[in-house]
Amino acid sequence: MPLVQAQVPVAEYELLRHRARKEGKPMNAVIREALRAHLLPDSVDPADPIFHLSPSRRRTGQRHWDSRDHDELLYPKRR
Repeated sequence: MPLVQAQVPVAEYELLRHRARKEGKPMNAVIREALRAHLLPDSVDPADPIFHLSPSRRRTGQRHWDSRDHDELLYPKRR
């Protein structure tokens, strides 16, 4: 694992140290979590088709298992 060194102001260092003690983790784990949260934000794409599927049972009265056909729903062959 590569080593990264950085200088931080005393106030930020104290915040990191306080968070590490509070969570019972080493400071390097808290720093890695902060970097991950900054670089890889956890967000949802509202345009994802999974959020816009309507239950087919309402239309046809038949039960349809979208979970079985999710590949076709997410990656249609006709593009």
